[in-house]
Amino acid sequence: MYYEPGRTPSNLPYNPFKSCVVPRPIGWIATVSADGRHNLAPFSQFQNVAYDPPMVMVSGNNRPDGTLKDTIRNILDTGEFVWSMATYAQREQVSASAQEFAPGVDEFEAVGIQSAPANLVKARRVADSPAHFECKVHQTVYLPGNTLESHTHLIIAEVIGIHIADDYIDASGRFDVLRARPLARLGYLDYTSVDNAFELLIPGFRPGQTVEYLKDSVRKP
Repeated sequence: MYYEPGRTPSNLPYNPFKSCVVPRPIGWIATVSADGRHNLAPFSQFQNVAYDPPMVMVSGNNRPDGTLKDTIRNILDTGEFVWSMATYAQREQVSASAQEFAPGVDEFEAVGIQSAPANLVKARRVADSPAHFECKVHQTVYLPGNTLESHTHLIIAEVIGIHIADDYIDASGRFDVLRARPLARLGYLDYTSVDNAFELLIPGFRPGQTVEYLKDSVRKP
């Protein structure tokens, strides 16, 4: 099959675009409004985009009436947010936090999710998540849509603080992704989680060789 989005129909019962770009890690994003109200919501349009300094992106479309969702409004107003890793064990909380609450509702309280303070930003962390990024906005890109709801804000942010629970660092000093079992979005209403992993070496890669992007770096004064 072949179709041109916005010009010709796919003739499928549901749009296949998102189901082809998978899996997508969940951006479980915590924000705080300009007047101090906390918010938590999951976003499947989330990814890392740079590593030195580390940067991530999250994008969110509008509500059906064209107004901004709380998460995006809060990020635009305050310039900061916290990402918490969503895991398979937290799948029901992730789903519950995705409900359409009234503006200003604190999802931590509404859903019963325990929070913890961040060190450098005002937004909270999901206390039971194995990893968190404290983020400051670097750049915002507005992407016009074909409907009021599909207008999108793409937010690129620098990760200025990283929390990893000690229990998820294995004996070799690596993050134990299989123990964490991160949750990821597929297409439609489908999700998956990371429950297996394998190494795949680039041709010419020597055992014991360190890839430059795996090294830690510290800015020089």
